[in-house]
Amino acid sequence: MSEHQHKQNCHGMDEYTNTEMIVREDILTKARELAGLLSTSSEVEFFQQAEKQISNNDHIQTLISAIKKKQKEIVAFERFENQAMINKIEGEIDSLQDELDSIPIVSEFKQSQEDINYLLQLIMSVIRDTLSETITVEKGTAAVSSCD
Repeated sequence: MSEHQHKQNCHGMDEYTNTEMIVREDILTKARELAGLLSTSSEVEFFQQAEKQISNNDHIQTLISAIKKKQKEIVAFERFENQAMINKIEGEIDSLQDELDSIPIVSEFKQSQEDINYLLQLIMSVIRDTLSETITVEKGTAAVSSCD
């Protein structure tokens, strides 16, 4: 157990700050097991393969470098408030991005990122919905009761 000092709220319940929260080891173990299962999912495996192909593709890396360079140029022109050059460079970035996005492995890589994000959101929804069968859980907010 933790040696942290904590106080009781007006309802006589212990209160902890986020840094003091005690998470049971069995919960952390299950979370690690779930993460391990996810890392072997087809979505993650495809993501890793696509990432490797992208990192080993000189043409893709050249396009990415050119986009990053253009983004730095925009920052420089923003300092001088040169909107005409900013617009010109943004157009060049758009063209480079279109070329990059037209490469199949890049679009597949982006799709795999979306698939993984969807999978994680689905897992969080299942956990939230299952937990809300026992207690009231609100999406993205914490209910706070006052002791008036």
